[in-house]
Amino acid sequence: MCSKSVEKIQKTEISPLRTKANVNLLYRIFMAYESQEDFKINLGEDLVGNLKNSETKVVGFDSGNLKNLIVRSKDEIDHSEKVVSGIDFVNEKLVLGGCTLVDKGLSNSCRSITDLPPVLVSEILNCLDPKELGIVSCVSTSLYKVAAEHHVWKEFYSERWGLPVGRTGLGSEYPDEKSWKELFVEREYRSKTFLGRFSIDCLYGHREPVRTVFVLNSKKLIFTSGYDSIVRMWDMEEGLAISCSRTLGCTIRAVAADTKMLIAGGTDGFVHGWRAEEGHSHLFDLSGPENQNTEFRLWEHEGPITCLQLDFTRIFSGSWDMTIRVWDKNTLKCLTILRHNDWVWSLAPHVTTVVSTAGSDLYVWDIESGTPVVVISDAHVGNAYALARSHTGKLVFTGGEDGVIRMFEITSKACGNVRHVAKWNPHTGPVYSLAFEFPWLVSASSDGKLSLIDVRMLLKKSKNCSSSESSLRLNHDNKNFVEPPQRMLHGFGCNLFSVDIGSDRIVCGGEEGIVRIWNFSQALEIEQRVRALKGIRLENRMRRRKNQTEMNGKGAQIGHCLVAAKKNQMSGDRNGVWVKRGVSGKLKA
Repeated sequence: MCSKSVEKIQKTEISPLRTKANVNLLYRIFMAYESQEDFKINLGEDLVGNLKNSETKVVGFDSGNLKNLIVRSKDEIDHSEKVVSGIDFVNEKLVLGGCTLVDKGLSNSCRSITDLPPVLVSEILNCLDPKELGIVSCVSTSLYKVAAEHHVWKEFYSERWGLPVGRTGLGSEYPDEKSWKELFVEREYRSKTFLGRFSIDCLYGHREPVRTVFVLNSKKLIFTSGYDSIVRMWDMEEGLAISCSRTLGCTIRAVAADTKMLIAGGTDGFVHGWRAEEGHSHLFDLSGPENQNTEFRLWEHEGPITCLQLDFTRIFSGSWDMTIRVWDKNTLKCLTILRHNDWVWSLAPHVTTVVSTAGSDLYVWDIESGTPVVVISDAHVGNAYALARSHTGKLVFTGGEDGVIRMFEITSKACGNVRHVAKWNPHTGPVYSLAFEFPWLVSASSDGKLSLIDVRMLLKKSKNCSSSESSLRLNHDNKNFVEPPQRMLHGFGCNLFSVDIGSDRIVCGGEEGIVRIWNFSQALEIEQRVRALKGIRLENRMRRRKNQTEMNGKGAQIGHCLVAAKKNQMSGDRNGVWVKRGVSGKLKA
């Protein structure tokens, strides 16, 4: 009967109720199971309402050992079982989703969490964060297998960095040969590189200041442009120039690219674009003659283009004409115009919303309706030049003329609630550019410095109400204290205009006309070698100390022996002298 019940568990599809009350409930089930104690559960109004809405019921059983649990589908519940409708009750039988926990079928000898139904174990593991799940996997071989293959690792990875480009579809369980846990651990470990050692590569080619840099990380390409009106493409790994465009006729203040399209915005109010060519080794043919099939130009803006972004189907362009225009990628027609009250400096789209800065204000727009959902006035003292947004769209970072970096959280699904979370003041001049790749926020300023901020200091992992959603919630335990930047990079002249992040590299450009790449790719290897050398030195030091201690011990023994021998010798000499004196006296006599 027990084996049949387990088979029934594995075949039953469960849609659990993922509320905070359920998380606490599962935790109490687990703790009571481990201690084999009777326990009392206080269900909140929300959980009772959810249970009623989901057409499930909580039924009673004889309060005994909680270890005697199996799962049965709801249609197998006997009609004689008592339905408990109260909020405060002794839990005798419990229904989660479409299943009921009852006290029949399992052996009384079950004493491990692995003896619980797989669906309940899965739910318990689903409530943990990555660190806790890793700790659980170290308990036993069976738990290691369950924790390592758990689907939640895919959620952990995608919410931080998105799904790996070109690796897998949304429905695949594992990308290529690596599990989601291996991908997550590898990426999380690699995120420590920005605290390690680095080398600096300088890219020469621009004759005037560089206004914009963009990293296409999936293809290891860098695109730069500036006052010389030329868009240049570089190989990020080798640090070599690949190609450059003809002169576009004006200063280029913004560049954006994906694997399908490259766009550049000029101060003359146009957006110039190149479509990717099939079979081209570097996607875009910048140096070739003008080709109407692969090049285009959009002219509807009435002022200089200051910011550009791309998503799967749309082009976003912001301008000093106080508008953001949304274009269709295929037809190149303008779909929506978002009108501001001041010059638009930066924008960051995410699915159905766009966050933008205009003047000193921060806007959150609904793209479909073309109306602002939230407007935060005077987010900075002076203009808000820089903007960055997390992959989930929930975290927004701004940098302004006052040299301050601010962090906001979008707390509602409709993006109607935005609250200020933290601020940093690492620079002595205006912040011109921000780049974010979890967990690092990088800022570039007119003071010639880059600041690196690890936002994990402000975040903690928590599960949301739905089984398919997980979010990054902010830790507001101490709102008045904000961690300072974890690192400052120096060595530039003044005025760094743009910065971007590409996996283990930071790329920036400024007034000097030089593009610098801060290369951290060898940081972990160097750190491992340094630690290995430190370990060898420590081991040698301990060995020398041990040998010295042994030598001192042997020296002390030898010293004692020498002292004793010397004393014996001295006493023997004295006896010999007196003997001689006695003999001489007798002889004289």
